[in-house]
Amino acid sequence: MSSEAKSISLHQKQSAPPSFLEKIKPHTELIAALISGVLILLGWLLSENDGTLSIISYLLAFMIGGYAKAKEGIEETIENKELNVEMLMIFAAVGSAIIGYWTEGAILIFIFAVSGALETYTLNKSQKEISSLMELQPEEALRVSNGEEERVHVSKLALNDFILIKPGERVPSDGEIVKGETTIDEAAISGESIPVTKSPGDDIYAGTVNMNGAITVKITKPSSETLFQKIINLVQTAQSEKSPSQQFIEKFEGRYVKAVLISVAIMMFLPHFLFGWSWTETFYRAMVLLVVASPCALVASIMPATLSAISNGARHGILFKGGMHLENLSQLKAIAFDKTGTLTQGKPEVTDVVLKDGQSVEELIKVVASIENQSNHPLAQAIVKYAKTAYGIKLEEPSRLEDVAGWGVKAQMQGQEWKIGKPEFVGKEAANHFENGALVQLSSEGKTVVCVENENGIVALFALKDKVRTETKKALKRLNQAGIYTIMLTGDSEKTAHAIAKEANVSDYISECLPETKVAELKKLMEKYDTVAMVGDGINDAPALATSDVGIAMGEGTDVALETADIVLMKNDLTRIAEAVQLSKKMQKIVKQNVVFSIAVIMLLIASNFLQIVDLPYGVIGHEGSTILVILNGLRLLKS
Repeated sequence: MSSEAKSISLHQKQSAPPSFLEKIKPHTELIAALISGVLILLGWLLSENDGTLSIISYLLAFMIGGYAKAKEGIEETIENKELNVEMLMIFAAVGSAIIGYWTEGAILIFIFAVSGALETYTLNKSQKEISSLMELQPEEALRVSNGEEERVHVSKLALNDFILIKPGERVPSDGEIVKGETTIDEAAISGESIPVTKSPGDDIYAGTVNMNGAITVKITKPSSETLFQKIINLVQTAQSEKSPSQQFIEKFEGRYVKAVLISVAIMMFLPHFLFGWSWTETFYRAMVLLVVASPCALVASIMPATLSAISNGARHGILFKGGMHLENLSQLKAIAFDKTGTLTQGKPEVTDVVLKDGQSVEELIKVVASIENQSNHPLAQAIVKYAKTAYGIKLEEPSRLEDVAGWGVKAQMQGQEWKIGKPEFVGKEAANHFENGALVQLSSEGKTVVCVENENGIVALFALKDKVRTETKKALKRLNQAGIYTIMLTGDSEKTAHAIAKEANVSDYISECLPETKVAELKKLMEKYDTVAMVGDGINDAPALATSDVGIAMGEGTDVALETADIVLMKNDLTRIAEAVQLSKKMQKIVKQNVVFSIAVIMLLIASNFLQIVDLPYGVIGHEGSTILVILNGLRLLKS
């Protein structure tokens, strides 16, 4: 019953409106099934008056309704050199016709075709998110070269090309603004409905919308590596990979089909000699066994549910790279988190400014920010950002600047010598005694302190901290409530790790971790908790992501992390992890329901056939009806 998901390329979209045939193509199996149903009804009505026309009508129902599944079954049998469920159904329908049960055989084909159409619907539905994303990315861009504008296909854009994006247009490729200011609607990427103000130096992403103001953008990634293309590739990979349960069922299917055919062959002869059944009854019961023992419902128990769950996750910004990883989540007992960029925002922010008595706040911040503006260090840029946003200060250039690598900077400004950097750079002893031990207090809170000194000694302390994400506490709380052990693995110092762990509410933490330390700690966790996940975003997290049972990467993480991880949180929302675990558990519950139900129906029908209770029409309805029910049960995951 399984069908391979069809891949979709970025250039599948057509510039011209789709033709009628293109519109109905996804529904051809359902249309064929419905035509088959009409022909069955016609054959039944004609059976009283014209037997020949009735048989012709049934034959047409067989060919039209069964064509897709028969083709699939024959091709897979030739390719895999093994019989499958589709072939069993063909044999059962043909066998029914041979013994004169044309109506039952045709109904078998009809219901089998309907269940196949439902499975195709599941596949199409699971790819809907990809198609809708593709529609968000423009096919063309306005490239600017030597003052000339040229409309080109996005695939022709190269790195460092310049493009002009006008108000109201979608961004065609990832890039950096070099000219102009605007607001960008990033709902397609972040899920946030509030537009973000962008100015020169800011990054923008393909698929987002330029709200107002024309901007010139330098291309930073080719169209094949944009965020949209990553999403599409991830979902396509997930659809092609099969869960362990699905792989087991497919292996089991081949052996089971052989067992059924052997049982049917025995059934054609043995009851006649053991129980005195007539040859007609014996052959009839063999055909009923062929129908009811087919594992259609069992085979359809897993794939539709898995695809529906993957589709559901993609719609909510959780991208699974395969059913195996989705299945593993339901067994999750512990989860390890990287700190920077995962539990925290990954960018330091100024949290405190401590000044020497009598010092002018704005004047001092202006001097410090003007000096730090000459540095690309994250702490320096955080101070500059603070000065601009909190005070709107216009910066000046220092008359002289010296960068002391690893320590700080020396500069001359406003006729004074300034030193800005680590406490040791300006004198650790003096820094410790500044303003009643403010340095010690701030450091104990896990904050990084930058000291400012001029000719009058230390005049200020700037405390900075990588703030915990707003959703982190909520996410950790939900995981803890689900009984999942949480731990933070970070390369930061003990003080910083302790402060962040306390604020984020993780169960435990390990500080000063190198990449190999994270791997070693993960292996210890896996020995204790069996199934362990790792969440990270950086290159240094890649080994741990690969080691864990389930690697989870933040959507804004490095390419290495995204490629290594099994699951990607496209909106960087940690609360989605708990949702993914719940989705996995719900999928497992539905799969178990389907498997138990389908096996129970098969066993009941087989027993009823041996006891000569169930006839072929009811066998067909019971067997195919159970198949449709398990598919519909799996489709419930699309809406959860």
